[in-house]
Amino acid sequence: MAVTEQQVQDALKQLTDPNTRKDYVTTKSARNIKVEGDKVSVDLLLGYPAKSQLEPIRQEVTRKLKSVPGVGQASVNVQMKIVSHAVQRGVKLVPGIKNVIAVASGKGGVGKSTVAVNLALGLAAEGATVAVLDADIYGPSQPTMLGIRGRPESRDGKSLEPMEGHGIQAMSIGFLIDVETPMVWRGPMVTQALEQLLNETRWREVDYLVVDLPPGTGDIQLTLAQRVPVTGAVIVTTPQDIALMDARKRLKMFEKVGIPILGIVENMSVHVCSQCGHEERIFGEGGGERISKDYDVEMLGALPLDITIREQADAGKPTVVSDPDGRVAQIYKRIARRVAVKIAEKAQDHSAAFPKIVIQST
Repeated sequence: MAVTEQQVQDALKQLTDPNTRKDYVTTKSARNIKVEGDKVSVDLLLGYPAKSQLEPIRQEVTRKLKSVPGVGQASVNVQMKIVSHAVQRGVKLVPGIKNVIAVASGKGGVGKSTVAVNLALGLAAEGATVAVLDADIYGPSQPTMLGIRGRPESRDGKSLEPMEGHGIQAMSIGFLIDVETPMVWRGPMVTQALEQLLNETRWREVDYLVVDLPPGTGDIQLTLAQRVPVTGAVIVTTPQDIALMDARKRLKMFEKVGIPILGIVENMSVHVCSQCGHEERIFGEGGGERISKDYDVEMLGALPLDITIREQADAGKPTVVSDPDGRVAQIYKRIARRVAVKIAEKAQDHSAAFPKIVIQST
């Protein structure tokens, strides 16, 4: 009995991509289906980085295809392709950067910078080219967290070469000033500094730029909303009611300026005693889930209050690189994949595809 392409499509419809949570036909991941006698070949193109998932996905799809009556051999090729996606209307993409992810919080002290750096490292671990922009001009922490020392070079006297740590590019005001120098700047100087760090850095073919924002809804946040091409935002909160109130304000601000919310990350959700293993919800329970339901945004993941997360970040080796196979690193990587999937589901940006029209007088 001859195998048909429809049978192959039907088989693929029965499988769910563990990251998109949809089947491979609906997401248009399945390409180039070929049937030659009892041999079947399929290409799967994922729009998000998932290096750790490629082989498990290939094996699962191969098994499924071999279960189709009449199929003797099945060949499955799984690849990833990350493209630019739409941003706020009227804001141009930054050269060398495909997508910008803003990581924000309503208030300080909720672990936003730690989440930002581990999100970036999680995306990189899954095969993406990633950069971090430390937009916290008053309190830059990414140089410490990435373990980067020294100052950036300028080859042309105008632009800066990004610094590098753990395989990701980085730029921060912290690279340009003395560690103990306070930034006594008014709003306009701060926003100008942010724009210069973003636009005058020679980013090298970045799939995702993770922007670590300062807490609150001030000048930097407004500049980001109006002049920086943001693909989407991730809100970091703790389950504590006070933190949740500020997280809601932050969420509403992004909604007002037309930046889509990719999801919520609940940090410090549960404390596990390092001595006895007892779990205690110090900051309350279910706060991230409540915001998620109230605003119809995804709960991307919950992270424990764990002393090793803090120690690793302070030492310049965040969890994803310090303990890549550990439970917490797996949570960060899962969050990273979901963020990338949410971006992949957005409309693509085709501005670079349009030819430039030049009018000449002849």
